[in-house]
This record gives sequence, C-alpha cells and structure tokens, in this order.
Amino acid sequence: MLLLLLGLVIFIGIHIVPTATDFRREIVARFGEGPYKGVFSIVSLIGFALIVYGYHKVQLNPGKNPQLWHPPAWGRHATLALMLPVFPLLIATYLPGRIAALIRHPMITAVKFWALAHLFVRGDLASLLLFLGLLAWAVYDRITLKRREAAGSVKVKSGSVVNDVIAIVGGVVLYAAFAKWGHPALIGVSVIP
Repeated sequence: MLLLLLGLVIFIGIHIVPTATDFRREIVARFGEGPYKGVFSIVSLIGFALIVYGYHKVQLNPGKNPQLWHPPAWGRHATLALMLPVFPLLIATYLPGRIAALIRHPMITAVKFWALAHLFVRGDLASLLLFLGLLAWAVYDRITLKRREAAGSVKVKSGSVVNDVIAIVGGVVLYAAFAKWGHPALIGVSVIP
C-alpha cells in the first residue's frame, strides 16, 4: 500500500506544480522550459510506475487491502457507460477540434470519467485511494484552469470538426477494442463477457 501511496503523492504532487502559475513561472525562469519539462516528465513517470506497481502488488495481497464496500450489481453498467467518452476525449487532447474548445481540458475530463467510473466497480481500499485520489486531483486541476488561462500558462486549443469526427469514431473503436481485449490483457479483468 505504501508504494501506491508514494506513487500517488509523487504523481499528483508534480501535477500540482503547473496549477501554481507563479511557482511554475519561477522554475521555468530559473532553469528553462526544456529542463522543467524534462524533470516534470521523469518525475511523472516515476510516480506513475509506482502507482501501477503498488496497485498491482496490493491487489495480489487481499489481506493488506480490505474490502470497504461491495459494489452494486448495476455498477458494471454504469462503469461501461462512463468509460465511453474517455477514449474520444483522450484523442481530442491531441487532435483538438470543437470538442477540445468546448471542454477546454479533454485529458483531465477523461481522467475524471475514468476515475469516477471505476469507483462503481471497486470497493477495496487501494482502489478507493487510487481512483478517488486521481479524481480529486483532476477536479482541482480543472478548477484552476480558468486562472491558468488568464495567466497565459494554458491555452485552449481548437481546430477542425474533422478532428472531432476522428476523435469520436477512433475513440469508440479504441474503447470497444480495449474493453474486449486490452483490459483483460493489461489489467487481468474481463470487461465484456
């Protein structure tokens, strides 16, 4: 459980830095944009790796991961529905169109959907820490977006409606493929029987 917690603290901690616009600006002024992004990426990857490893490790040891509640029978259906926009939003992050302009931060919105969706099907302590922790960070990040836009540290992207079509169609195809094959292969849990 400690590795999972450490990973969350590192990952969320480094992702809070960009929300503190003055602090971020000072770091970039002192060290440069490239080194800042490099350190940010490395620390993010370390945090992410610790999250994945720690979560996997604690799932293998149920004695250290108490079940806090039993997910409702309808939770699986709610999760499948809430996960549907995740892949289109992730694609819209990198192919900005009207969706990106409207939502303003598609990746953070995807994280919110993903985290909330998994709270309906997981009732163990490690899952609560993981999904609730990342959901809280994503909500905080989105709340600070308006201030960061005003400071010029974040720019809302927009583009062609063609990008939206690609994001929606590609995202739905990726969602179906991941639900059918990717989730069982990578996570070890079958989503679609």
